[in-house]
Amino acid sequence: MACAAAVFPASGAIAHPFTLPEKFLPQLVNTRRSDWLPGEVHVTPDDFFLYYMLENGMAIRYGVGVGRARLYTPGVFTVNRKAEWPRWRPTNAMIRREPEVYAKFADGVAGGPSNPLGARALYLYDDEGHDTYLRIHGTNKPSTIGTAVSNGCARLTNEHIKDLYPRVEIGARVYLYPKSGAA
Repeated sequence: MACAAAVFPASGAIAHPFTLPEKFLPQLVNTRRSDWLPGEVHVTPDDFFLYYMLENGMAIRYGVGVGRARLYTPGVFTVNRKAEWPRWRPTNAMIRREPEVYAKFADGVAGGPSNPLGARALYLYDDEGHDTYLRIHGTNKPSTIGTAVSNGCARLTNEHIKDLYPRVEIGARVYLYPKSGAA
């Protein structure tokens, strides 16, 4: 894939002390994919990229963090809800898996800078219209971009999810590709 100039400059665009590697900054790229359609979202977990498709195979590519081993769920989903500064509650599975980490948040966390879902969230639903509890969301931990640490969601920096959020429409298709055997 050939990259053009970064959509956001490397300095001054990120309002937190962590500096992302340049490859994870939003960039306009030519995917050379005619089967990826405008308005779709494609997440390639092995390289930690999310592509928001434009016309003629062009896309805005964002760096993401993805689900850790055994928690990442590949598939095709639909964005059926969007929220700004969303409220967050760990799933029951998260609380059972790591009660020492998540039980204290069982009543939820109000939206805001300390919320793990960050500034915006896109809610992914299956083809039967059920919430999968998978999200594409911001993060209050930008150093996790380019890693597999989440409970299954794809995360972007808060600045980058704020850019992606208005572009993605309700009803957009989201493709979470399988990880290679190494992940």
